[in-house]
Amino acid sequence: MTDIADTTDTSLSTPDNDPLAALEAEAYAAFDAGHLQRASDLFGELSGHAPHVPYLHYMRGLAHKYLRDWPTSLQHNLRAQTLQDAFDQASAWNAGIAATALGDWAEARRQWAKCGINVPDGDGPIDTDFGMICVRLDPWGSGETVFARRIDVVRARVLNVPFGSSGHRLFDIVLHDGAKTGERALNGGTVPVFNALQTLQASDHATFVAFIRCPSADDMAALEDARLPGIGYVEDWSASVRSLCLRCSYGVPHARDAPAPHDERAAGNDDWQVERSLGIGAQGKAAVERLLADWVAAGPGRVIDAIERREGTPSAPAEGQVWWCDPTEVEHAGEDDLV
Repeated sequence: MTDIADTTDTSLSTPDNDPLAALEAEAYAAFDAGHLQRASDLFGELSGHAPHVPYLHYMRGLAHKYLRDWPTSLQHNLRAQTLQDAFDQASAWNAGIAATALGDWAEARRQWAKCGINVPDGDGPIDTDFGMICVRLDPWGSGETVFARRIDVVRARVLNVPFGSSGHRLFDIVLHDGAKTGERALNGGTVPVFNALQTLQASDHATFVAFIRCPSADDMAALEDARLPGIGYVEDWSASVRSLCLRCSYGVPHARDAPAPHDERAAGNDDWQVERSLGIGAQGKAAVERLLADWVAAGPGRVIDAIERREGTPSAPAEGQVWWCDPTEVEHAGEDDLV
């Protein structure tokens, strides 16, 4: 799916010195610079002069998608469709995204049917298995990338434990864009990365950060495999998060005052770092405390240094920010790891 409008047969066809040509160039320049409301206003002015040109409505719908103004985005994508002689995949996808955001399931289902996408029969929300993907949370901000399972064409359930400061949680259901912005390795293959547009359903599993001392990889595996009511998932952030010392950022002292505390090793585990930082998605702190206490009691050398909970709120895009077109991904297109 692409967000590039095909204007080959529907251009305003104005000469270079025509005021409408200058206005159209200004509209696209505003869009490309991330001034989305200005771009929408200019495309609206153009459509007043050329009301039957579909791509002007498409571009307004696209601008309002990135503004996350779903009623207006849906309105203009549907208007673009009524003016087109042939099926246009881009406007159908964007109309489907907007309808999904609004919970207009009948319209969303109509758009996916136009795109040739099979969804389960019914009138309400789509809830099936469309496979694994990655979603980039707050792509206009930190851009934290997590694994998720698609339950819909453009809805996915987060399966990693996001940083609490992001305002996102394990098992959140997020709306994501239809355009792939990268790939991640998974089980010997790759899965696409999509930008998350917003949280549609917040999870009841808050993020807790636990700082522990864990003697070996086997001890870590025992903790990750433990099951307890109220615990969604235990993630070893020391292994999955790059170049980050959460102990320092949370102000938690290291276990020992060693010359290289970040590289503390356990005897018999040549590459094992004893101090571990965990992300735990749980319904309450009591469940986390019980899980870790049971784990400590079951093996020697296991220590809990601290359990913390800090939660933020999801950020919003800034005016003039072209977050949907990441220049680093354009620069490195074709490499194995695009991010």
